[in-house]
Amino acid sequence: MNLELKDKVAVVAGASRGIGLSIAQSLSREGCKVLICARNAETLDNAASFVRESGGDTETLVLDITDKNAGALLVEKALSDFGQIDIYVGSAGGNRRKPFADTTDSDWHEIMDINFHAHARCSRAIIPAMRDAGGGAITFISSIFGREAGGPGLSIYNATKSALISLAKIMAIELGADGIRVNTVAPGSIRYPGGSWDRRCMEDPEGMAKFIQENLPMGRFGNAEEVADVVAFLSSARASWISGACITVDGVQSRSLI
Repeated sequence: MNLELKDKVAVVAGASRGIGLSIAQSLSREGCKVLICARNAETLDNAASFVRESGGDTETLVLDITDKNAGALLVEKALSDFGQIDIYVGSAGGNRRKPFADTTDSDWHEIMDINFHAHARCSRAIIPAMRDAGGGAITFISSIFGREAGGPGLSIYNATKSALISLAKIMAIELGADGIRVNTVAPGSIRYPGGSWDRRCMEDPEGMAKFIQENLPMGRFGNAEEVADVVAFLSSARASWISGACITVDGVQSRSLI
């Protein structure tokens, strides 16, 4: 299937590793010009090398997306290098696992900032450029734990990931007339090199085998490429009638019916 993404310009926030890097690679393989950003210059340069191997033009911006000027800086860099913005993918995120009663204002502010405020801020800054381009696609990486309870210790994570899904729905309603589609993708347990599931698998293979048996009906963890390809589709003209949706990519791990 031709996704008709050749020469589209994509901005991927949080693309130095894992799901974000795979998203940048998938978009690049489809012919997108890609601007990737992350906080660490060395890991970002390494990521750019992988993305360039996928075939597309790639530029980098060392950036902390929780910075209040991050959206403006992303727009300035993308327009300077590529002349337009057609796609924004908000992939950066974090977690602070602890019982709710032990959480602090600082915990909430820091995780809300990277999981929610940063993507709201960046997408808001990018909207005028998307309007100028005649439309576009925005995708936020949420989680199955934005759709259902994630369990003890995940009050902050759950709240921020649910907030992204809610934000995307309202943005989709407001921006539909501009030809801008807004969706979320909700991955389940995804294993990639250097990620938390990868670390747990190496530290506790027996425990992880039990986890898979009890939670993953397809008998394995998902991989980052499987999430990335869904994002590429949602970013494309082939998904022209999908907006305000949350797509799970979880191998039937979640239990929600909606």
